[in-house]
Amino acid sequence: MSSQPLKIIAMIPARYAATRFPGKLMQDLHGKSVILRTYEAARETNLFDKVYVVTDSDIIFEEITNNGGKVIMSRKEHECGSDRIAEAVEDMDVDVVVNVQGDEPMIDTESLRLLLDVFRGKDADLIDLASLKTPLRENKDITNPNNVKVITNKENFALYFSRSPIPYPRDEESGVTWFKHVGIYAFRKQALMDFYRLPMLKLEATEKIECIRYLEYGKNIKMVETTVKGVGIDTPEDLEEARKILSGEKE
Repeated sequence: MSSQPLKIIAMIPARYAATRFPGKLMQDLHGKSVILRTYEAARETNLFDKVYVVTDSDIIFEEITNNGGKVIMSRKEHECGSDRIAEAVEDMDVDVVVNVQGDEPMIDTESLRLLLDVFRGKDADLIDLASLKTPLRENKDITNPNNVKVITNKENFALYFSRSPIPYPRDEESGVTWFKHVGIYAFRKQALMDFYRLPMLKLEATEKIECIRYLEYGKNIKMVETTVKGVGIDTPEDLEEARKILSGEKE
């Protein structure tokens, strides 16, 4: 491993036209937009050399620039956030790129720190990207296809991701813990650029889970356990929940 310090940046992909909740990133969250709160929260972790929003929206571009932030306008249409980030970082001199979800303004600094620590650990040279997982306790959460499940080997490298319950509970007394994949990624730049240039294969297309592409092409994904469940804003109800949480923090 190199003794040089890693150059680590955060990228926040931000589309305005979200399918389930259009314009959600510009909704008011205690006096600031959701995307601005997310940007400021990422910057305040002090874990990154730089933080950028990358967007296809003039509205979001102006929101970040008007508040003194760094923002990049996408030049192309993109299928997913990883592609949007890859285009933005292609000519940057960076080692690790963290994808921070634009609709999750309650960033947990400790989980991010644990995620980045693996790139300085004993098997760092084997890691192409790292991501988070959190235990699922309720059967309704385990069987919910909106919760992507992940299984790992004994070294916590991902074996597979699925919307189905994996492993299947043939033996309900085995004592296994099911894990939900939390969609925050830390990529080595080369792995991200490979993803951008490689075509989607059948497993990814079937499950509609983009990180399966890395596994299909032989990349190593290190999973890091966290007990923190982020507050993703996918619906107006989620936005109300986030407002309540922020109100509680301010009391």
